[in-house]
Amino acid sequence: MSSSQPSVSIVVPVRNEADNIAPLIEEITAALDGRWAYEIIYVNDGSTDATGERLAAIMARRDNLRQLRHAKSGGQSAAVRSGVRAARGAIVATLDGDGQNNPAFLPDLIAAVEKGANVGLAAGQRVGRKDTGFKKLQSRVANKIRNAILKDGTRDTGCGLKAFRREVFLMMPYFDGLHRFLPALMRREGFEIAYVDVIDRPRHSGVSNYGFFDRLWIGIMDLAGVWWLIRRKKPTPEVTEVKA
Repeated sequence: MSSSQPSVSIVVPVRNEADNIAPLIEEITAALDGRWAYEIIYVNDGSTDATGERLAAIMARRDNLRQLRHAKSGGQSAAVRSGVRAARGAIVATLDGDGQNNPAFLPDLIAAVEKGANVGLAAGQRVGRKDTGFKKLQSRVANKIRNAILKDGTRDTGCGLKAFRREVFLMMPYFDGLHRFLPALMRREGFEIAYVDVIDRPRHSGVSNYGFFDRLWIGIMDLAGVWWLIRRKKPTPEVTEVKA
């Protein structure tokens, strides 16, 4: 693997996904090798299983794989933010570490950002969801409510497959749950969103680390906060430098 400056950084937040590490890295490699100079950044969000050890073993064989570790779990948004801040690529792509997001769609997302002069975000939109009926229902309801209030034009903000310009992401106000509101916040800053349909699949192994009721009320407060931010946004005045 080349140690040259990457143009693309792949950020994968994980917590207790030891058995999913090697298969997913192989799929990311198959999708990107020969297309971009890239790095893979795993953000180990306070795992208590063998996730760290599995990553370390693979890092010994690959010089484009990096591991960041949170001393304790900070959640998905915190993990994504840590990865983006450490990224060396101008374009960052994310995907969940459980295997449900197929890395085969990464090239389409990255290309959508590269080709769109004003595209700040390429968002994966899942089709053929493989989650439980209850999880699909809660996602459908949450997306409809969010879209009705924020009018972000996005049917599925929960998909982990995304690509965006690093500098634009770092402009966003940070809060826990940020990853679910990226389309609305990107539009707030004047950027366009590209959408890519991605086929969902079952996780490789293990169980989900994220529940419904533990984030319901926080999600409602986040929605109100983002709504307020959008309403408070004023057009940025045109700026010119006055020379002597």
